[in-house]
Formats: sequence, C-alpha cells, structure tokens
Amino acid sequence: MIRPLADRVVIEPKAAETQTASGLYIPDTAKEKPQQGTVVAAGPGKKDEPMEVKVGDVVIYGKYAGTEVSVDGKDYLIMKQTDILAIL
Repeated sequence: MIRPLADRVVIEPKAAETQTASGLYIPDTAKEKPQQGTVVAAGPGKKDEPMEVKVGDVVIYGKYAGTEVSVDGKDYLIMKQTDILAIL
C-alpha cells in the first residue's frame, strides 16, 4: 500500500456516473472526472499543520487536483490536504 508523507493523502476516486437521472447512458468520452472519493491513507501532517482528514473520510476535492497513480490495478489520487475542499 502507499504511505503518503507529510500533509499528503491517498484518495480512491468514486466511479464516474455511467447513466443520467433520466436513464441515458453516458459514453466514456463524455464522462466527467469525479470530484469525490474516499481517503485510504493519510500522512502524519506537518509540525504547524495537523491532519484534519482521516482514513475512511469521504471528501470532495478540486477538479484538477492531485496526481493519478495506479497500484495493483487500482487507480488512486495523491494530493495535499489543502486540495481537499470538504469532508462529507
């Protein structure tokens, strides 16, 4: 598993919607990048900035935030805690 350093977190993004509310299917080329996910790992924080998120939190993050990585066939995002907009 990935162990993030300092104030970084590892997020498993929520799957993109495949169908609209009215029942239309969305093709892969038109799907929007998800902005919600679950924290799977969190770093220890910085001396002057403690971690506010913890493993298991469902969060909303910026559209273009983080770095995409793939580990054992699963996709994750690694980003700084400051890129997280809200905890649900």
